[in-house]
Amino acid sequence: MLILLDRDGVLNQDRADYVKSPAEWVPIPGIGPAIAALNARGWKVVICTNQACIGKGIIDEAMLDRIHDAMRAHIAVDGARIDDILFAPDPPWAQTERRKPGPGMMREAMAKYRERPDNTVFIGDTDTDMLAASRAGCRRILVRSGKGAATLAKGLPPEAAPVAVFADLAEAVQRLLADGAEAAPL
Repeated sequence: MLILLDRDGVLNQDRADYVKSPAEWVPIPGIGPAIAALNARGWKVVICTNQACIGKGIIDEAMLDRIHDAMRAHIAVDGARIDDILFAPDPPWAQTERRKPGPGMMREAMAKYRERPDNTVFIGDTDTDMLAASRAGCRRILVRSGKGAATLAKGLPPEAAPVAVFADLAEAVQRLLADGAEAAPL
């Protein structure tokens, strides 16, 4: 199975002004053990994240790499690893198919890891995450962390349904491991 994760709001606290340095990357509790459990199952874990802060000139790719190095170091303490990180640097006004709600990053991950959409789960916290996963044919989980609670309050677009909902990554992973792929609907 291939597990695709949004970053901001799923792995770390979301910031309205973007995560601009490793010091601003603040993990959500429980992510290390959750990812380690996915790794132990033999499932690939890939991050698919919009990073408009690059396209807007707020940070460069070198700083993004430093932020991701800090994230990897944080989860490594729990024996966890990320297999790959895909990001869309496009700003919203110049978005490509790669930027969510486009399915480009998800399709790229599935092609690279030779996984079918029905054996791929995307975990995110926004309607654009759920729309991108729907368009890629992936199973969808929305977490209430990050922007998830506000996303649920606003309501998901019909195209995104069905979506399983959990409190956070740790709870979503616990359910996936207990129930297998059936825990996340198509």
